[in-house]
Amino acid sequence: MKTYHIIFWSTAGLLFLTQGIMPILTFNQEGSREAMAHLGYPAYFGTMLAVFKLLGGLAIIIPKVPHRIKEWAFAGFGIDFICALISFVAVDGLTGVVILPVIAFAILSLCYFAYIKRSDN
Repeated sequence: MKTYHIIFWSTAGLLFLTQGIMPILTFNQEGSREAMAHLGYPAYFGTMLAVFKLLGGLAIIIPKVPHRIKEWAFAGFGIDFICALISFVAVDGLTGVVILPVIAFAILSLCYFAYIKRSDN
């Protein structure tokens, strides 16, 4: 079971840094606003997404958060990554950027698998 703890905390930490912290720090930068506009999203969408990602990341890494809330956070990130993939393909076609949500989804899946396999749920 120790292996599952290590896998969970390393992937959860990576997700929290890349999906919880980075969006909050960068959502109001010009590049982020241009990326959202390029994909056809309204200006407020980046702010809303950053807040929800921070909350989801916190839900995953805070140990005392109830199991059901963590499940919703995992589901929300999964939906986010799938929608990001669809958005990238719909707007730009199959370019190199589509690999990013695929990698993020793989890390999320590994994190969730380790989460459900841990003995302390």
